[in-house]
Order: sequence, then C-alpha cells, then structure tokens
Amino acid sequence: MYRRKLLAGSIAALALLASACTGTGGASKGADAKAPEDPAKVKGSLTVLTHRTDLVQDGTMKLYAAEFNKAYPGVRVEFDALTDYEGEVKIRMNTENYGDVLMIPAVIEKKDYPKFFASLGSQAERAEKYRFTDYSTVDGKVYGQSPIGVVPGFVYNKKVWSRAGVTDWPTTPAEFLRALKAIKARTEAVPYYTNFKDMWPLTQWTNVNGSVSCDTGATTKLAEGDPWAEGADLRVADTLLHDIVRGGLAEKDPTTTNWEASKPKLAKGEIATMWLGSWAVVQMRDAARQAGTDPADIGFMPFPAQQGGSFCAVTSPDYQQAVNVHSDNKAAARAWIDWFTDKSGYAEANLALSPLKDAPLPEVLKPYQEAGVKLLDLDDSKGAEVKSIDNRSEVGIYKPDYRQELVDLARGARKGSLDDYLAGLAERWTEAQRSLGS
Repeated sequence: MYRRKLLAGSIAALALLASACTGTGGASKGADAKAPEDPAKVKGSLTVLTHRTDLVQDGTMKLYAAEFNKAYPGVRVEFDALTDYEGEVKIRMNTENYGDVLMIPAVIEKKDYPKFFASLGSQAERAEKYRFTDYSTVDGKVYGQSPIGVVPGFVYNKKVWSRAGVTDWPTTPAEFLRALKAIKARTEAVPYYTNFKDMWPLTQWTNVNGSVSCDTGATTKLAEGDPWAEGADLRVADTLLHDIVRGGLAEKDPTTTNWEASKPKLAKGEIATMWLGSWAVVQMRDAARQAGTDPADIGFMPFPAQQGGSFCAVTSPDYQQAVNVHSDNKAAARAWIDWFTDKSGYAEANLALSPLKDAPLPEVLKPYQEAGVKLLDLDDSKGAEVKSIDNRSEVGIYKPDYRQELVDLARGARKGSLDDYLAGLAERWTEAQRSLGS
C-alpha cells in the first residue's frame, strides 16, 4: 500500500549517504530529454519504475498507460513496481539499467542529478507552469517533475471532535492540547495516534517547518540557523508532540502501533487524530467505506499556529519523475512524464495538489480555502545544503529516530528533559553547519 514518506521532502525521509551510490552516469552528463513535437512520430518501449505497487497490482497503472497510448500510440509502457523502492533503485543505479522513467530516490544528492537524469528544460521556463521546480534544479536546469503535491495537516474524525465539544480548529498548541484532553475525557477514542512502530509517520512532523512562521524561506532558516531556537518551527512542532505524549493523550504503548490498522480505527472513531498530510485523506475515507462508516467524517485541519490571524500550510512535492540519462527512448520518456503530469488526472484521483499552478485546489483542501489558510511554496534553493547538514550532524530531521527518542522521553522510557534534548540536537546541528562552512 502506498505510503507518503516525505516530504518536500518528505521524500528526504529515507535519505541515505550519496557515497553508497556512485553510478556510471558521468559520460552522459548534460543530456536533455526534449518534449516531442509530433506524438505520432514518438516510438519506443518504456520501463517505468514506480513505488505505487498498489496501483500496478489493481490495474490502475495499466489504465493510465492505455490512455497515454491514445495520444502516443507508438510507445509501449511497462511498469516495474518496487516494494522497497529506495533500496532496490539504489542498487540498480550502480549500473545504467534503472528504467527509462523513475522516481528520483533520496540517495542521489541534488548536485549529482545531471549524472543520472536527463534535463527537462530550464527552470525559468518550467517555473511559469509548474510548482516545485527548484527541488530538482541544478545550474538552472530541471531534472525531475512531481505529478502531485502534498500539504501537511491533522487528519481527524470530525464526529469524535464534535462529541468532545470541539468544532473550531485550534489556533495555538495550547488550544490543541485542550481539545485532545476534551476528547480523552468525553469519548472513548485515543486522542492522538503516533504510529510510532512504523516509524516513517514520525518524519511527517518536519513538514510543520514553514507553517508556524508562515515563511517561504523556512528551508533557508534550517540551513543558516538553529531549528530548535525558541519559537522556531521545529521546536514548536517537537514540543507539541512531546506534550501530547507526556500528557497521556496518545496510545498507551507506542511500540505496538500499526499503520494499516490505524486507518479503519480513525475511520470508526477509535482514533481521533493523526498528523500526516493531504495524501492520507483519501486512504482514510476508503477505510471508512470499507468499515461502513461515513467518509465525510474524515476531516483535515492545519497545524495550530497563526500569523496575522491566518493559518499557513506548506506545499511540497511527492516523488519526482525523471528520465534516465542513459535511456535510448528519451523522447518517449519525456512524453510520458509530461502526459502523466498534465493530463492523466493522477493528482485529482489522489485528492492531491496539482503541480500545475493554474489547477484548482483538490476537494480535500476546500476547507483550507474556505478558512483562508495560506498555502506556501517553500524556496528549496538551500534544500541540498540542509540535507548535507542533516547527514553530517546525524540528527535526522527526515528520519524517524530522533522523534522516536522524543516520544520515549515524553513517555518516560528515556531519561532527560525536553529542553536538554532539543539543546543537544541544536548543538549537533550548528556544529555541522560550522564544519561545512554554512
């Protein structure tokens, strides 16, 4: 089953050392995958590597390929669905055989994109039409395009929150904690579910960055400042997570959580709230249908913080599709990426934010629109630098370990205070900045 692991990075949640993947792409560095002018003349057979094992298994991707063939009848599309996408693609990329189209794995550092992927064009040109172009731009050229964008938020059971007497979105962490306490006191639901055991959901908390401060330059602040300074976005997020667990507002034993089981539990009102992203709403509503409950009970709310009376929520790309720089079918591969991004309906089917700037918001984000939530496209020009600092510091803001430690601290399974723990993270982070010359 598809699980959104990023974000902006989300995708960076599985970041690995670039040295583990050397590849052989240097000889083709600088290649372009130009958009074909005449669809009828595009020929070839494509292998598309994908993490969407669910959509390959249920035949959905085959239906996409059939629609694509109506526009490009000379192209045959085959899918290679990988359960351990990051692990398997990392190995394949030590050769030239890693499909014609693939999702860019986190193991590849941004500066190395030209070694492995063909350019899709200049950022200046593509940024006029698409979101997220700076996430895959190197020296002015774009090397990947995400077919969907995501927005972070709390997926919640509206009926449970209403039973607890909470009908308005909390505007501060303190209000949010009071709401969870009301849920605990007035319902049988678990107020908040960490999904601790599956680990990756804890990485979603990094996507708070930018939402608290309502700052499109939040990624730059991570590169240049202390993410756990007083009032900084990550400190606010980590403090809230800590206080939820410390207050007995999460599941009794985090080590026994189960991601797949959590979906029907939230749908049935046994769980009230989980911090995930807009991508999760469709899965929770599907779980509601299967459980015989009302999909309309599944709601989505922003992080409890406001600037100037308004909520903010950051947008970020999912996996970005790219063309293998060694592919013999670059025109066909480019045609697939353009069609899948622009015309497949994939974003709409997943209730996701479209990467097309002029596309309407998905239905799941209509409450955000009605409430005046500001959607922020973060400046990712310092994104690669942040990953380098993160790797050097071994903090792992895109990995689950440090927030597992945070949860353990909050529930008494680890000794120490929150302030000391966050100060330790900050010390490691700023030392890494100094060593890298940031």
